[in-house]
Amino acid sequence: MSLTRGAAQAPRPAAADPGPGGSGYTPVRVVEIDLARPYEFRSPAGPAPVRVAAPVLALVRLRGRPLGLVEADGREDGTPEDLWRSVAATARRRFPLPRAGTPARAASLVPPSVSVIVATHDRPGMLRECLDSLLRAEYRDFEVIVVDNAPADDTAERLVREAYAGRVRYVREPLAGLAHAHNRGLAAARGEIAAFTDDDTLVDPGWLAALAEGFARGPGVVCVTGLIVPAELETAAQAALERHGGFAKGFAPRTWSLRHPPRDPLFPFTAGRFGSGTNMAFRAGPLRALGGFDPATGTGTPAHGGDDLLAFFRVLTAGHVLAYQPGAIVWHRHRRTQDALDAQAFGYGAGLGAYLTGALAHDPRMIPALLRRLPRGVRYAVARPHREPGTDDASSRRLARRELAGLLYGPIGYLRSRRRNRTRRGPG
Repeated sequence: MSLTRGAAQAPRPAAADPGPGGSGYTPVRVVEIDLARPYEFRSPAGPAPVRVAAPVLALVRLRGRPLGLVEADGREDGTPEDLWRSVAATARRRFPLPRAGTPARAASLVPPSVSVIVATHDRPGMLRECLDSLLRAEYRDFEVIVVDNAPADDTAERLVREAYAGRVRYVREPLAGLAHAHNRGLAAARGEIAAFTDDDTLVDPGWLAALAEGFARGPGVVCVTGLIVPAELETAAQAALERHGGFAKGFAPRTWSLRHPPRDPLFPFTAGRFGSGTNMAFRAGPLRALGGFDPATGTGTPAHGGDDLLAFFRVLTAGHVLAYQPGAIVWHRHRRTQDALDAQAFGYGAGLGAYLTGALAHDPRMIPALLRRLPRGVRYAVARPHREPGTDDASSRRLARRELAGLLYGPIGYLRSRRRNRTRRGPG
């Protein structure tokens, strides 16, 4: 659904023909290269070079700046050095390269302090890998807060207190729901900036510095989102999500505000084009002034999602600026099975429906604006291609149906979630 995530400006792994084992999919290794470091491959957020063989999906950079994604299918035999040259040559043909001597953007003299909030729920293995990547961040002033959301046991708490004592803070949020967890982390945060990611990510070492660069564009920037790329494409379900659109929002910096609206008939309701909750950051003060995240939204509630979209929307309608910073990179580990992917697609759609319902509940004055935009938005959605040629396969159509089912359910889920929260608070 284009309103939910937006089309990625990147190649999509093609569906493989059934092989000898009948699996129908050939795993693709995800790597990164920097054109300024010849013959060096790295794993997502990896601390050291690795040797790889095709097929690969490579994030290509130049002196750290991401340029785009390149596929190499491995049809021609060769060494890892040959593979690097092939990927680099494709990147140089496909992507505009900055001219030599182009000055870098001036960094802030005093980088803001950052509180990184990681919500987790019963995934200690993933959490450990996420925290290891975060603690390699190349940034001077940051803290890491793990919010354990309605855990089944104390495994995550023991992990944080034993393996990361003195480096990571642990808090528990007993109420299930991602917005509840994010609000708990926001309340505990000490930094000027509150940055959010999930336990199923690996964080680039330059993530926090790139987020700070996004905020340095001006005092009006209250929210910055970043690039999300797959950390692995080991299964057909993971590849199907990328073919369907993935999470990526492109490789060009952008800003949005009501003062300078884009040529989009549904703006500012197209919150899914601005970024995703697995890679977002806010100035902590303005986010608190907005009331944080709507607890009736988010994964783990009947609404299934929408907490990030509603926060983006409320930032914009409050008169602030939202910026997209592709240099702020998070690697996401997609769901590995088809059943999990189907549930995720339903959740995307439900989150979109819940977000739109929540947006109108928070600001009923926006109802006429939405009604005015709907006819043009529908025509725009029908006329505009949402996917790359050749990606409209059976799996993508299945995910689209699941998203549509979720979208229709979303308003019901939001209202159920609000009712549940009122019941928990009790009378009065």
